[in-house]
Amino acid sequence: MPVSVGYSIAVFAVVAIVTYFTRSLPFVVFGGKKGVPKIVIYLGQVLPSAIIAVLIVYCLKSINITSAPFGLPEIISSLVVAALHLWRKNTLLSIAAGTVCYMILIRVMAV
Repeated sequence: MPVSVGYSIAVFAVVAIVTYFTRSLPFVVFGGKKGVPKIVIYLGQVLPSAIIAVLIVYCLKSINITSAPFGLPEIISSLVVAALHLWRKNTLLSIAAGTVCYMILIRVMAV
C-alpha cells in the first residue's frame, strides 16, 4: 500500500517539531549553564559510565561458557573495543572495529 505524499510530509513535520522541542527544552527550563542544578551536572558526569556498564552486562549476559566457542568472540571483541578506545579515544572507531571483529569471529569460530 503506497503512502501518500501528504502523509509523509505530516510525519516529517511532526518528527521535526518533536525533535526541536526535546532539544530546546533543557535551555528553556534551565536558562543556560548558570541555572543548571548541581544534581543534573552530577548525573551528566556519572550516567554515561553507568549506561555503558549496563549495556556491557546486557550484551554479555547470554554467553554460554559451557560450549564452544565459550564466549570468546564476545570477550575478544569487548577487549578490542576497550583497547582501541583507551588508545585512540574515538568512540565510533572503537564500536566499528569491535563490531567487525565480532562478526569475523562468529563466522570463523562457528566452523
